[in-house]
Amino acid sequence: MDDLFDDPPADNTPEFSVSEISGAVKKAIEGGFSHIRVRGEVGRVSRPASGHIYMDIKDDRAVLAGVIWKGRAQGLAHRPEEGMEVVATGKLTTFPGQSKYQMVIEDIAPAGAGALMAMLEKRKAALAAEGLFAPERKKELPYLPHIIGVVTSPSGAVIRDILHRLRDRFPRKVLVWPVAVQGQKCAPEVAAAIAGFNRLTPGGALPRPDLLIVARGGGSLEDLWGFNEEIVARAAAASDIPLISAVGHETDTTLIDYVSDRRAPTPTAAAELAVPVRMELMAWVDQQGARLSRSLSVGVQQRQQRLRDLARALPQAETLVDVPRQRLDYLAERLPSALRAAAAAKRLKLSEAALRPAVLSRRIAEDRRRLQTLSDRLGPALQRRTRDAATTLENAGRGLRRELLQARVDRQAERLDAILRRLSDRASRQQAERRARLAALERLRETLGYVETLKRGYAVVRGDGGVVTTKAAATKVARLEIEFADGRLPVGQSEA
Repeated sequence: MDDLFDDPPADNTPEFSVSEISGAVKKAIEGGFSHIRVRGEVGRVSRPASGHIYMDIKDDRAVLAGVIWKGRAQGLAHRPEEGMEVVATGKLTTFPGQSKYQMVIEDIAPAGAGALMAMLEKRKAALAAEGLFAPERKKELPYLPHIIGVVTSPSGAVIRDILHRLRDRFPRKVLVWPVAVQGQKCAPEVAAAIAGFNRLTPGGALPRPDLLIVARGGGSLEDLWGFNEEIVARAAAASDIPLISAVGHETDTTLIDYVSDRRAPTPTAAAELAVPVRMELMAWVDQQGARLSRSLSVGVQQRQQRLRDLARALPQAETLVDVPRQRLDYLAERLPSALRAAAAAKRLKLSEAALRPAVLSRRIAEDRRRLQTLSDRLGPALQRRTRDAATTLENAGRGLRRELLQARVDRQAERLDAILRRLSDRASRQQAERRARLAALERLRETLGYVETLKRGYAVVRGDGGVVTTKAAATKVARLEIEFADGRLPVGQSEA
């Protein structure tokens, strides 16, 4: 029993704390793998709000955790995307909090052109699914733009080729927005240039272009990769100004070519798409003018011939008036006899209806009896009408109440108050407007006055109480005085 509580036998194996073990492992791994390059496929990618990038690099048998710190992530030429085959450069370290090792990645790049093409196809499919490549969203190019904006390198041969071709075809004003056309700065600068041109004010001090050209010479897939970035494609799709992409040679294709309104195989071809040939346009205008003149001449001749044909088909003017003239002569001959017959008939009717004394007496007697009858009926009718009106008036008087009168008075009072308020408001506004006008006139008076001019550094020369404006006048006065903004200064006597 006592043996159970005896001390265990002594052991010479050293003891380590957990932190000591983690530190030793960290030192061993970082010492042995301080600079490595790892090739694999990007698995899970996480971008938290901190700006760091956490990701997995895997092959068919293992997974390696990796982290790209924020400072390195902002300068990457290629952002890692899931499924992309990459070559990562960095070092191995440990994360003691979870007893795991990971790779701190300092640089990451696609593993060859095949990886870049796979990533490009993935981006192309995503943007196409959003409808950014749809033909119906592409804008028509202006036939003859007044101002052309060019996004390219200011020192390359591309801008010289564009300007030379524009000068040969149809000279236009050109605004150049200088950008890097390859490298890490290419994509953000090109996107910023497209957005910057769209933010310009039409007709402003720096006018907004009517057409944009994004151009770059030929190069490898890696050289042109800046124009495959999503930020550039979205900036081109969001442009309100029609855009021509001219990146690389005819066989080169980038994402901006799919979202632009027109793709040119070369920068020189972009200039040819931008403007017509001036001489050809002038020749076409002359040709159209000649066609218009010939068309007008032929039209006039055809109408003249038609008018002559219609004139031959019409009867002569004399034949048109022969029948009416004959009818007029016939009626003129019958008119006197018709007038005599009509006058005789009227005279006979008038004699039959002549006024006789007996007839007048009968009519006067009948009218007197009718008037007497109406007079007898008028008195009772007036009395009845008067009684009815009095009854109606009495009923209306009894129907009026004090409350109705009071309500009507209140309504009238409210209307009067509203009118008074409107008059008061209008008077206040008019008074404020007059005060503002008076203040503006006072400021104008002060600005136009010579006192304000003195404050800007000018002076007034006076002599013998009057203003002197010439040297000859100054030699004739007895005493000169200069007035400044802060007072007057006597100069002295001038010699006569």
